[in-house]
Amino acid sequence: MPHASTPARPFGAVLTAMVTPMTADGSVDLDAAARLATALVDQGGHDGLVLNGTTGEAPTTHAPEKAELIAAVVEAVGDRATIIAGAGSNDTPHAVRMAEQAAEAGAHGLLVVSPYYSRPSQEGVYQHVRAVADSTDLPVMLYDVPGRTGVRFAQDTLDRLAEHERVVAIKDATGDLYAAATASERTGLAWYGGDDSVYLALLAHGGCGIVSVVGHVAGRQLVEITEAFDAGDTARALRVFRSIAPAIDALNGAGFQAVAAKAAVEALGLIPNRHMRLPNVAASDEEAAAVRAGLRAAGLLDAARS
Repeated sequence: MPHASTPARPFGAVLTAMVTPMTADGSVDLDAAARLATALVDQGGHDGLVLNGTTGEAPTTHAPEKAELIAAVVEAVGDRATIIAGAGSNDTPHAVRMAEQAAEAGAHGLLVVSPYYSRPSQEGVYQHVRAVADSTDLPVMLYDVPGRTGVRFAQDTLDRLAEHERVVAIKDATGDLYAAATASERTGLAWYGGDDSVYLALLAHGGCGIVSVVGHVAGRQLVEITEAFDAGDTARALRVFRSIAPAIDALNGAGFQAVAAKAAVEALGLIPNRHMRLPNVAASDEEAAAVRAGLRAAGLLDAARS
């Protein structure tokens, strides 16, 4: 059963940063996106989906496509899942427009990453996020991923942003579990993992859920890990977590999560191909075979489909 939205888990517990299916000519495949979203929610047990993030190739999709994708997925899954839309840019007015368009398209929340590449000051990070949060009535999940952005949310900045009524959560891809343990209590923000490999550890450090890549193929297992941990059955949580480790490695190990995730959902028959837009290049047959091997090792792909 999906986890209900609560103040402790405002977006539920298990969400996946969904890939954006594309056709051979590079067009966004809205029908395939709707089918994938439906499968993740109805078969994978997801509480929510994050659209137009890095795994969704947001840097290469355009504003109308982003809005159309949100509308198609919201129509497909209805009120059965929370739909969070990325509103990430290093151009604040652009991020504000993305947030406004996401709200108009029916999104239930926003994912706001720290401005990347330009490496602004912490005051700049704060003002940027505040401008986006002020632009709609949607709740906001911050996204801290310094490995991609080049700038991390400072602790003082998190404290200031947590005072905003619509900033309710953070997706943490820093790998800093100690900071998560202290900051989650201090700020009151709901702490979501942004790294599959440390999800179980994050739960033990005050985390409430995950925005996953491996959730494309192991949503039910992530639900079981979460429920086992909630019930105090840490041995079962660890057992399930270990069982999906080969899939976590297959989808995250090389650092090209969008590429591997598309190869994985294609292998499961959830999308018809693994086409991508440059500068991302679709997985080669050899790379796709390695992804399938990881899925088989995790018990997620039977021999007949391998």
